[in-house]
Amino acid sequence: MDMAALATTEAHPRRRALLALGAGAALTVALPTAAHASPSGGTGLSRQLRDLEQEHSARVGIFAHDIATRRTVVYRAEERFPICSVFKTLAAAAVLRDLDLDGAYLAKRIHYTKEYVTASGYAPITGTDENVARGMTVEKLCAAAVSQSDNGAANLVMRELGGPTAITRFCRSLGDGTTRLDRWEPELNTAEPWRRTDTTSPRAIGQTYARLVLGRALAREDRERLTGWLIANTTNTERFRAGLPDDWTLADKTGGGQAYGVANDVGVVWPPGRPPLVLSVLSTKHAPEGPSDNPLVARAAALVAAALT
Repeated sequence: MDMAALATTEAHPRRRALLALGAGAALTVALPTAAHASPSGGTGLSRQLRDLEQEHSARVGIFAHDIATRRTVVYRAEERFPICSVFKTLAAAAVLRDLDLDGAYLAKRIHYTKEYVTASGYAPITGTDENVARGMTVEKLCAAAVSQSDNGAANLVMRELGGPTAITRFCRSLGDGTTRLDRWEPELNTAEPWRRTDTTSPRAIGQTYARLVLGRALAREDRERLTGWLIANTTNTERFRAGLPDDWTLADKTGGGQAYGVANDVGVVWPPGRPPLVLSVLSTKHAPEGPSDNPLVARAAALVAAALT
């Protein structure tokens, strides 16, 4: 079995304190890449997830990996799902790795028009009168894209990178041969079930997030900055935050849209006093109409976390 080596720390982080973690005391771990790993928890968990799909008239994909025990849960882990805003973490990480040098690029101020960001469909930070008038630094744009899921910020960051296909190239450089981005916000969220464009799989995106947050894909300072943006996420309250215990630290990014009820949440989560779990939950509804199904993601996360811990 091929193994993708990663590194994480032995120290257990408290909420919003991950920036204090260092690269020392590293513990080598591995993520399995076999296409047909059996779900931890056996057929009981598989049955629960099938029942959850039927109850919500949805398709759910799961990849979860326990860094401490190396146990893995997979359910539709190789199937493609719309990526939606989950890509925003990748865009910010690409800026940190490929464009920034000692903070100089992050300090660059980007000027834009109100029309440019409001055309993205969701611009709570970039669309304010103050930010339109003054512009925003690349660092603030990355933070807004990851922590606030601001579409306008994401488009501006992608423009700096050279467009959506730069996200695909970044994923390939990390060993992720599945995840791809082809369009801009908001068009990338159309989520038709036959699409291969703007998609990922639970295993691919889960392992990519693990490489960025726990591994050495980024320099230490960049890894800590990206993790801080993920911990500051404001959009997970009805997804991972609702399904996982209150005392767990979450470094995650959501994605979703009105079409086909897409609801995603992906990240790294820390139960108190133990190494983290990598957790990826992607979902889509069978009917084209309808909002994101937050309770579906919360319940799936709770089932998987209980099986692993």
